[in-house]
Amino acid sequence: MTGFPEGFVWGAATAAPQIEGAANEDGKGDSIWDVFCREPGRVFGGHTLETACDFYHRWPEDVAMMHDAGLPAFRFSVAWPRVFPDGSGRLNQAGLEFYDRLVDGLLEAGIRPYLTLFHWDLPQALQAKGGWLRREIADDFAAYAEVVSSKLGDRVKDWITFNEPQIFLGIGHSAGSHAPGLKLSELEVFRCVHHVNLAHGRANAAIRANVSGARVGMAQVTNVGIPANPNDPSSVAAARRITLEPEWTGDFMTFLGCCWWADPIYRGRYPESLFERHPSLAGETIRESDLPEIARPVDFHGFNYYFGRKIAADGSVVPPLPGEPRTAYGWPVHPEGMYWAAKFYHEAWGLPLYVFENGISSMDWVGVDGRVRDTMRIDFLTRYLRELKRAIRDGADVRGWFHWSWLDNFEWAEGYKERFGLVHVDYQTQQRTPKDSLAWLSQVICTNGGAVHGRQEDE
Repeated sequence: MTGFPEGFVWGAATAAPQIEGAANEDGKGDSIWDVFCREPGRVFGGHTLETACDFYHRWPEDVAMMHDAGLPAFRFSVAWPRVFPDGSGRLNQAGLEFYDRLVDGLLEAGIRPYLTLFHWDLPQALQAKGGWLRREIADDFAAYAEVVSSKLGDRVKDWITFNEPQIFLGIGHSAGSHAPGLKLSELEVFRCVHHVNLAHGRANAAIRANVSGARVGMAQVTNVGIPANPNDPSSVAAARRITLEPEWTGDFMTFLGCCWWADPIYRGRYPESLFERHPSLAGETIRESDLPEIARPVDFHGFNYYFGRKIAADGSVVPPLPGEPRTAYGWPVHPEGMYWAAKFYHEAWGLPLYVFENGISSMDWVGVDGRVRDTMRIDFLTRYLRELKRAIRDGADVRGWFHWSWLDNFEWAEGYKERFGLVHVDYQTQQRTPKDSLAWLSQVICTNGGAVHGRQEDE
């Protein structure tokens, strides 16, 4: 196999709060991240979402760059508070029309839109009512999905209900270092987990009712176990167990497992250990009638992958060796985890797989010659894509891969410190400068992955 399968989808991804700006324009309401940014000490440098990459005004320029680069697909999110400033009730037509224009612009440029309904920017008005702790939020989300899918579903066929619920609940509601900055009890966070699952199920139904030929799923964070010794069946089994089964760590790591979403959505049940640990959830929060709603069929498993954990045969986490490679963010470089994630997920559920985020924060700046020579990003992506190709060769049904991100952008609590984009953004002037990695990726796309080279390239 010299390239990727025929029809493989190549794309880049973004999220509304990270790029749009226009935080107070055209009737948009506050999100929990707008409010979080105003709290002193919460976000690096006191950075805010007010302008971000100004995508709200500059999207035609960005879409033209995507077209010129030959980008086939673009994943973006809709800002819930831009459509419903209060989270429910009053519709902001101006906000909805923005996404209508964006979708038309993408299609005119020959770019397939992948739409995420929720990428962390909960309307503050709903948070004030209790946020994800409140069961009624599932109905609010379904109503939001109904409006967006009714408006855009004649043109958008690929729908992602939630992005990384593990993170916005684990870090935002348990660790408290992301919006809304809560440190709830473990039991309370699991109530939120269930309400997100219920919201997903009801949104899935709303989308399918409105969109002929809809493809619906979720994008989950990947907390993959990587066998420390891939030739040892015990190490592989331990890594698979860490990847797919519950971990009761007593902190936010408890919520990073895929099982809290995969088991109810794909299998119609929660892991038994959840009720052994929190018996009050049964009946009180998790009603028997909820599970068929949550387990409505989905079309794919989406996962975002950056790094994993190396697991020994006894299930222990192998500590990093001195001097192991790390990104500018400080994350370890684990390309082999891409292989194991795709393999384990394929074996567990048999669903088509999409990598909806994969990328690196690098030390990028515009050089004296006007270029951004991000050679480490090219090397990083080469390694990760080689491993994805290996997983496909070994039978994993992977249908697409999206780079995170199209633009440098607001990296949550890190503000504008980290640069993940294929395009450099000067946040003072909003000048866009394509990085060398974008030219490289254009070649990868036009050869359907045949330009992904390396010493382990297929023979």
